[in-house]
Amino acid sequence: MPESLLPVLYSFRRCPYAMRARLALHVSGVVFEHREVVLKQKPAHMLALSPKGTVPVLWLRGDAGPRVLEQSLDIMRWALEQCDPLAWWPATEAALADAMALITHNDGPFKGQLDRYKYPNRSGLERGTADRDLAAAWLWTLNDRLQSQHFLAGDRFGLADAALAPFVRQYAHTDPAWFAAQPWGPLAAWLAAFEGSAVFEAIMQKHTPWQDA
Repeated sequence: MPESLLPVLYSFRRCPYAMRARLALHVSGVVFEHREVVLKQKPAHMLALSPKGTVPVLWLRGDAGPRVLEQSLDIMRWALEQCDPLAWWPATEAALADAMALITHNDGPFKGQLDRYKYPNRSGLERGTADRDLAAAWLWTLNDRLQSQHFLAGDRFGLADAALAPFVRQYAHTDPAWFAAQPWGPLAAWLAAFEGSAVFEAIMQKHTPWQDA
């Protein structure tokens, strides 16, 4: 594909939504142009494509005409529809429903608790420990699942793992000492394996911030 038609991903290295999009794009083998965003100086072109102003944003410039994907799960699905060599996308309707239930809770209640835990002042709170503990209750359900299977998706890393791991990582890094002191062995091992994986290393490479011409 000519360089002028390559998909363009607007991304921010530490954003968990952008991480999950980059994970799917990387494993799919899709060649794309990475445009790293400085959140305080968002590119005008990105805002023109997606006025909501959040990453990730995938700009598809193929022969069929331009198309914009501005939700991380839509980007994951598109990438895995192009090529899914590791079979990340669930193979059955039941497996897909199970993965989406995990993702829905992650992106809803858990993400809200994570934000209040990590940034309590933004919500007018003195500390975020109450939300930390509420979020931990759900993490224990993931830990219980990982006691009987290697990954959230089952016997191999899949959609649910890729979609949730960046958020669990953000939770763990909010207070690493506290997280390490919790007795959730399977969850901690799962997260450590993710952070030590070649795919995580690949998608966390640093990029020079992109600026509009």
